[in-house]
Amino acid sequence: MQITNPILPGFHPDPSILRVGDDFYIAVSTFEWFPGVQIYHSRDLLHWELLTYPLTRDSQLQMIGNINSGGVWASCLSYSDGVFYLLFTDVKSRKGAFKDTHNYVVTAEKITGPWSEPIYLNSSGFDPSLFHDEDGKKWMINMIWDHRKRKNSFAGIALQQISSEENKLVGPVWNIFSGTELGATEAPHLYKKDGYYYLMTAEGGTSYDHAVTMARAESITGPYQLDPGNPILTSDKSKRDELQKAGHGSLVETQSGEWYLAHLCARPVTDNKCILGRETGLQKCYWTDDGWLRVDGGPNPQWQVPGPDLEMAPVEGESNHDDFQEKELKRYWNALRQPFSEDWLSLKERDGYLRLKGGESLNSLHRQSLVARRLESFHLSAETAVDFQPETFQQMAGLIVYYDTDDYVYLRISQDEQLGKCLGILHTKHGIYDELLPEDIPLPEKVLSYLRVEIHRENLQFSYSLDQKTWKTIGPVVDISHLADDATELNSLRFTGTFVGMCCQDLSGRKHVADFHHFIYTEQDI
Repeated sequence: MQITNPILPGFHPDPSILRVGDDFYIAVSTFEWFPGVQIYHSRDLLHWELLTYPLTRDSQLQMIGNINSGGVWASCLSYSDGVFYLLFTDVKSRKGAFKDTHNYVVTAEKITGPWSEPIYLNSSGFDPSLFHDEDGKKWMINMIWDHRKRKNSFAGIALQQISSEENKLVGPVWNIFSGTELGATEAPHLYKKDGYYYLMTAEGGTSYDHAVTMARAESITGPYQLDPGNPILTSDKSKRDELQKAGHGSLVETQSGEWYLAHLCARPVTDNKCILGRETGLQKCYWTDDGWLRVDGGPNPQWQVPGPDLEMAPVEGESNHDDFQEKELKRYWNALRQPFSEDWLSLKERDGYLRLKGGESLNSLHRQSLVARRLESFHLSAETAVDFQPETFQQMAGLIVYYDTDDYVYLRISQDEQLGKCLGILHTKHGIYDELLPEDIPLPEKVLSYLRVEIHRENLQFSYSLDQKTWKTIGPVVDISHLADDATELNSLRFTGTFVGMCCQDLSGRKHVADFHHFIYTEQDI
């Protein structure tokens, strides 16, 4: 069988891959989106399903007020002696010279939970990783952040022992690796093979210079010898139509002794903009006679990768047609910075509808009433129907395509003093607000409004209907290439991806409700 990359399309960065018995798992970062950390499952490395989220409670993850592209950074999933461990960073600030990066660990006896309350570890940097040594000792590593001018901000890889009895870091801190000339040394993972400790790191920054590098040592504290073939994985920047930004790797061995590297990658649509965000790819690897890891066909990532010697294990994903008849939301739905709770969302108050209670504005870093799912294709449509009867222009609800508080496109229903209930398009680009219609379109009262978006790479077109049969386009074709990770003159580098979903605002504070009848997400083969 052949594996086609990316194996997890759309916003699925910083993969941490793990095998336990015949089961493979990948944990990916979720940043400001709740629940925290997605864990995917496979039995053949080809077919993957979203299995669970370990961080589902306020007590585990408090992100109200977290900055855009803050929250849960690179997690590390590991397993030892019947227990799953998940280390993660909650990033509170990354503005200017400083980063407030708090590292925690949660545990569970089953991958599906229940997961424990978090134990605080340190705040010296981000990308924490846990290594279980053969002698029973457990070691945490993370990159060290240095805010000082004239210093290397990526100041090396810290190593410290974790006491299982005391549930805390103990003993001295070693800086075991200062990186290569590529710089921006982060995302450390430790492995042990044939008497060597192997340190895998990401370097070059998480954009187009991204790479995976290796070093090894006979002692866990070093000194570490650089792999003469570094980087072992990096993208060919001259071929922008191929997998780009390859880096941030994590290694797994199959039951039959085959080796695979899960890694971050991205696919630009235009002008080096990646609207889907940073994705997860998989490369087959081998070890050289002198004990270094190499990527098949590398160092550049391959679109098609030979699959492992395992039996095919297809999975049946959740339906992309959600009629909101179930007691809980489907697993692909996410919220911004807060858990799903009855104070802003309900599947019970009106049978067959998702009710959203109007929250704060789309600029808010606190309590938005927004439910969305990742874009996982360059060609798709999404449709919803909403029963919404606004009483003031401060009340809005509708269909949104969203990157963060600075960049979104919103087909929204509201109220106007002259027009009454009306439909219009709000557009924010790099934080600059705009309205894309010269005048909003009046809508009849007390009927369902059907809203649709079609996306083809960087081009977006909205339409609407009053009967779900006759559709009218609304507004211009919108260039959404600004809904992307990539830095601009106005935006620093960002780390998430584009979502599509439903939202409701009530800037008067009355929590006026919007009821959504369904949501249909359809990917197109073009």
